[in-house]
Amino acid sequence: MEGIHKIYSNDIGISFQWKGSKSNLTQIIFRDTGFHLHEAEIEDFLEKIAGSKAQTNCATCIKGENCKSILLQTPSNKVSMAVSKVELGQIEDLLKGTIFQLRLNSYLIDICKN
Repeated sequence: MEGIHKIYSNDIGISFQWKGSKSNLTQIIFRDTGFHLHEAEIEDFLEKIAGSKAQTNCATCIKGENCKSILLQTPSNKVSMAVSKVELGQIEDLLKGTIFQLRLNSYLIDICKN
């Protein structure tokens, strides 16, 4: 983990940027999936989470909040994921924490330049 700059993490995943990378992509990993996203794509992902929150668990599920019956669209039009209500909340926290930290870091860099 020496080659990365950790941005944010929680119980479901981590976000980071590779040290020395010239791109402004953020890698977000949760469960067994990794995404390389620009800040605008992270914001788009958050909007898709908001849409997924309106979905309900299947009526016959005995797993309750851990039922993976919610379909989460990703920033890629070709990829969607089945998640539980609990996972959806954790993914939302991961993305919101990442956006907050990216913006805070950018703000602090701008202040230090002056």
